[in-house]
Amino acid sequence: MDLGLHDRVYVVTGASRGLGLATAGELAADGARVLLTGRQQDRLDAAVAALGGAPNATALVADNGDPAAAARIVDTALERYGHLDGILISVGGPAAGPLLEADDETWRGAFETVFLGALRLARAAAEHLTEGGVIAFVLSTSVREPIPGLGVSNGLRPGLAMAAKSLANELGPRGIRVLGLLPARIDTDRVRELDGLAPDPAAARAAHSARIPLGRYGTPEEFGKVAAFALSPAASYLTGLMIPVDGGALHAL
Repeated sequence: MDLGLHDRVYVVTGASRGLGLATAGELAADGARVLLTGRQQDRLDAAVAALGGAPNATALVADNGDPAAAARIVDTALERYGHLDGILISVGGPAAGPLLEADDETWRGAFETVFLGALRLARAAAEHLTEGGVIAFVLSTSVREPIPGLGVSNGLRPGLAMAAKSLANELGPRGIRVLGLLPARIDTDRVRELDGLAPDPAAARAAHSARIPLGRYGTPEEFGKVAAFALSPAASYLTGLMIPVDGGALHAL
């Protein structure tokens, strides 16, 4: 299938590794041009090199939690490529821990980066997207059911999903799509870090794998292929929905 990505321009945040990098790789492999953002220059440089370098991939150091970052990211994409077709908004998960142990500062910090930072990026992109444009949020299966030990994430992700749904309704008349992606146990640094909090990380991974109908963790590349399709013109009639990438782990439809 031709995804129609040739010469289209996307911003991918949190793209120096993991799900963001995997998505950027799939987009670039199909002919798109991608601006990668992240907080560490050395990791971004390595990611750009892995994707073949400029002009197919370029990078910008930016922190989604910085109130000025959204406008700077979108402006940089426009300066380098002349237009913008879509954005994948991927942010790291908030600190793990029970809900009752999260103090106000933990909530404020997570809200600024996970929630408000993502909405700033969506607003900034929406100003410049035209018909056929797309905004996608990397969320979590905690949108649909809570994940034990991730109290703050369980609190914020569903609200962001509903904001994305509202945004899909608002931007639909302009021909702009908005959707979310819900990864579960994908084999990333973040998930390995969460497994590492258990007394026996290998046993924790085995137990999680056993609860997944496909019997294993997903790979970043498997997520990236789904995300690239969702961002592409091939998915032109998909908007306002949340797409699980979870190996069947969610219990609900």
